[in-house]
Amino acid sequence: MKIHAGYDITYECPRPTPMILALSVHPSRMPGVVGPHQIGFDPPIPVREYSDDFGNLCHRIVAPAGRLTISTRFDVMDSGAPDLVAPDAQQVPVDQLPDEVLVFLLASRYCETDRLSDLAWSLFGGIEQGWARVQAICDYAHERIRFGYEHADVFRTAFSGNNDRVGVCRDYAHLAVALCRCMNIPARYCTGYLGDIGVAPVDAAMDFSAWFEVYLGNRWYTFDARHNTPRIGRILMARGRDATDVAITTTFGPCSLVRFNVVTDELPGT
Repeated sequence: MKIHAGYDITYECPRPTPMILALSVHPSRMPGVVGPHQIGFDPPIPVREYSDDFGNLCHRIVAPAGRLTISTRFDVMDSGAPDLVAPDAQQVPVDQLPDEVLVFLLASRYCETDRLSDLAWSLFGGIEQGWARVQAICDYAHERIRFGYEHADVFRTAFSGNNDRVGVCRDYAHLAVALCRCMNIPARYCTGYLGDIGVAPVDAAMDFSAWFEVYLGNRWYTFDARHNTPRIGRILMARGRDATDVAITTTFGPCSLVRFNVVTDELPGT
């Protein structure tokens, strides 16, 4: 199938403001992109592209004083298959993990493993290691948090999300990531596009989505604690330790978000 995706985001800045953007399709997904994929700026401004420490494609800009609209549209091919399910995938002992995976066992800004370790072991210590344990963690986060855009809070961490019991997709992901790390399962946070493909449409404005990946059986697998079911058509933008590493925009000065529109649709006849 072919998916049409993109966004229009407008900021208003009182003065020139440096920004880092993590708004590109991830390099691993780029081979499926059909035709051009370029971020546009109105008014036109200089932009510099670089790859961050997690392999994400980022852009550096200085937003001018006044309004700046950042936008893109692109098509991407997708297999149409749902997320892979591998019930036999085994947990890898810590001493056998690749060096580059170890960072995803550590605490991070939004995933405080020290504050959740006792809870994690009390809940999941008796569950079979590997896929079953990760699925139990996913089930817990899915049931623990009640979704609502009105509950979005940039200060909410995995620990406070577990206590607040409300949140948005990033809160589900942070809680599940933290609990996996507590159980010695490497887990990383993901952000990208996820349209209503293969499921009943949701009566709400489209947004970017957050999910997570775990390292089992010497490879990474996708899990989604908010939806808690395999989904079709994920378009990855960025991966990191948590939302800090993959913020769609990081601004170094005051600015206001005045427009935010995300598009993710399956093209008919594909």
